[in-house]
Amino acid sequence: MIHGTTAGVEIDVRVIPRASKTTLAGVRDGRLLVRLSAPPVDGAANDALVEFFSKLFACPRRAVRIVSGDKN
Repeated sequence: MIHGTTAGVEIDVRVIPRASKTTLAGVRDGRLLVRLSAPPVDGAANDALVEFFSKLFACPRRAVRIVSGDKN
């Protein structure tokens, strides 16, 4: 689920968009489950995921990036 890389850390995440609130929801199939209140439209869910992790880990948004999955 969490892998160290030369650039930092990669976390396997399963995202559920359009939830009632943005929150961590446990683990599913070996991935961290994140429920996002944002819809999966025009990159809104991706932006919300980056924002969520930047606040969770107290790091700048530029330090968080989506490396796999829908990146639009």
